[in-house]
Amino acid sequence: MKKILAVIRREFVARVRTRAFVISTILLPVFIVLMAVLPGLMMSGADHTSRVAIVDGSSMDLGRPVSQAMQAEKLGDGPAAGASYRVQVFRAGGDLTSVRDGLIAKTGFSKDRHGDRWDGVLVLTDATLTSGKLAYYGSNVGSLQSMSKLQRLVSNVLAGVRLGKSGVDPALVRRAMTAADMSTTKVSDGKLTGQSGEDSFLIAYFMGFILYISILLYGQQTMTSVIEEKTSRIMEVLTSSLTPFQMLLGKVLGVGSAGLTQMAIWGGSVFLVSSQRAQLAGLFGMSADAVGKFPIPTMAPGLLAVFLIYFALGFLLYGALYAAIGAMCNTIQETQQYASFVTIFILVGFFAVFSLIKDPAGSLGVTMSYIPFFAPFTMPVRWSLTSVPPLQLAASLGLMVVALLACVWLAARIYRTGILMYGKKPSWRELLRWIRA
Repeated sequence: MKKILAVIRREFVARVRTRAFVISTILLPVFIVLMAVLPGLMMSGADHTSRVAIVDGSSMDLGRPVSQAMQAEKLGDGPAAGASYRVQVFRAGGDLTSVRDGLIAKTGFSKDRHGDRWDGVLVLTDATLTSGKLAYYGSNVGSLQSMSKLQRLVSNVLAGVRLGKSGVDPALVRRAMTAADMSTTKVSDGKLTGQSGEDSFLIAYFMGFILYISILLYGQQTMTSVIEEKTSRIMEVLTSSLTPFQMLLGKVLGVGSAGLTQMAIWGGSVFLVSSQRAQLAGLFGMSADAVGKFPIPTMAPGLLAVFLIYFALGFLLYGALYAAIGAMCNTIQETQQYASFVTIFILVGFFAVFSLIKDPAGSLGVTMSYIPFFAPFTMPVRWSLTSVPPLQLAASLGLMVVALLACVWLAARIYRTGILMYGKKPSWRELLRWIRA
């Protein structure tokens, strides 16, 4: 046991001391903070009152209801929220072009350079009511969110005016056009879980993505480490004091410990960002609501336990296969032929997550939950989206353990012979001979 621990310690320290490990460990928390803050900062340009001039060239005084609707728009919720627009209506009469051009000449300036400047000019004509055509000239037309908001607001006003001209009560029109606001909550075994539909989707997606990245990244590192030690002939020294099984197990667990350490740091960063949103928003001079829009779902303890169990089993399963591939080959280029078979299983498991999100209780999801190479991806996702019978979970875990022991036994036999074999890569017949030897 001491020898295995020594190998684990060596592999762990060799990974965490590298510059790549330190940089990648730091970069993701920074990326998480930026993802939480940047949307609010990017949209902060819309969080100020815009001065808009309405040029009303219509014959039915269309500027009045549009200006009333724009002035009623607020920047946020609550009584202290400021107005989104400061509006002034200019009747064009028969000279719409000159009125419009005169206002455009005062548009697009900074507040310091032009005190009576406009942020935009909205032009309404009779065609606006009949065909919905209108024009807006402004300095903020590049903000798709602001333009979409203004277009939606004017569209609602036009719909109300059209119905009003048909004899429908305007108050009734406003009530009839109130948008639906549907909330979703997940139910499992007849009990509310407290998770929304968005949370359930994000949890399922991120679990599959994290497992996919971890297995590819650290599995490849395990394979590369074996090849480096094999080509440097250090294996010949290690085999004098360690059995191949001890070296294989220590290497897989050591690299896996480094990966789990990095995952723990990343998970802690996500927890801090989600729990300290108000303080984070204060550092950047933003409102807590702006940072609160960044979706960071919480995982139930049962789901977290299922995910960690399958993460560990899946990592050990694929890690043993990658180590066996490294023992078979002499260079990184030679590993591509054999590693492609392992990568195919990983890709199929990852892309199966998207099918399971639509139908987690379907026959495809249930079947793939029993296949050990796909179960690490599919079973946690099924558990997060629907109720999984305990018997299915136990059967899936049992098959995973059996497959893991079989793969470790198979990889150890290949590893035992392959680490001391140099020259050309073995054929499939030679691999079978190594396993039987």
